[in-house]
Amino acid sequence: QVQLVESGGGLVQAGGSLRLSCAASGRTFSSYAMGWFRQAPGKERDVVAAISRSGVNTYSADSVKGRFTISRDNAKNTVYLQMNSLKPEDTAVYYCAARTAGIYYSSYYPQPREYDYWGQGTQVTVSS
Repeated sequence: QVQLVESGGGLVQAGGSLRLSCAASGRTFSSYAMGWFRQAPGKERDVVAAISRSGVNTYSADSVKGRFTISRDNAKNTVYLQMNSLKPEDTAVYYCAARTAGIYYSSYYPQPREYDYWGQGTQVTVSS
């Protein structure tokens, strides 16, 4: 099992930047593919970005391409989401998630249903 703790959320003006971090417990972080998701009030939880267990391959939703970057540091058991040029529509609770990836070093998983473990979420609010 793995426990996930997000941090780095907050209130920022449109055009600003934030970096979210997700720290994972345990010694097998590198065996998990990771993802960032977000959920706004009254909406479904949607993928923001995903990264393979190796960190080589990544996926970004069209709505954040060119603005958000997912990365991971397996030595620190941490996955990051760098968010630049933030817009009011980016306002949501952001969750990180993990799933075991086995031998699939290069695979990422963009669907929420593909994940086994979730953090508690961190609020990101972008003011106009």
